[in-house]
Amino acid sequence: MRRKRKITKYVEPDMIHNSQLVSHLINQLLRKGKKNTAKKIVYGAFDLIKEKTQKEPLEIFDLAMKNVSPLLEVKSRRVGGANYQVPQEVRGDRKITLALRWIIGAAKQRKGVPMKEKLAAELMDAANNVGSAIKKRQDTHRMAEANRAFAHFSW
Repeated sequence: MRRKRKITKYVEPDMIHNSQLVSHLINQLLRKGKKNTAKKIVYGAFDLIKEKTQKEPLEIFDLAMKNVSPLLEVKSRRVGGANYQVPQEVRGDRKITLALRWIIGAAKQRKGVPMKEKLAAELMDAANNVGSAIKKRQDTHRMAEANRAFAHFSW
């Protein structure tokens, strides 16, 4: 029996930058329905980025997303009583979701400063190919590379 097809929801672009990606970031950051708080954090982080780098924050954000987005991931596959980690390419929408999740998770792990400062620092680090989110991507690619021998089990 086939799985039910996933219905993808259309996300309205945000008001300031007119970008769906920024709306995705706001929605991922959202906790307990407090969207205004999430917007303040994201726009505050963008203001900090503009202040520190003298560049357009949307360019930094896009570069960070491009750098953090994974190309490969591993998925568990059961074959003959054994579980194998099978490397697979990551689809476009999942790339975005994973990149946002890793950036937000890395920002939350930083300690001692407000969330907008942590998010701004993580985005700037990701744009410069350093930081926890980039490390997570490299670990994922390393895992996929190590399990390349099981690629023939992909479905």
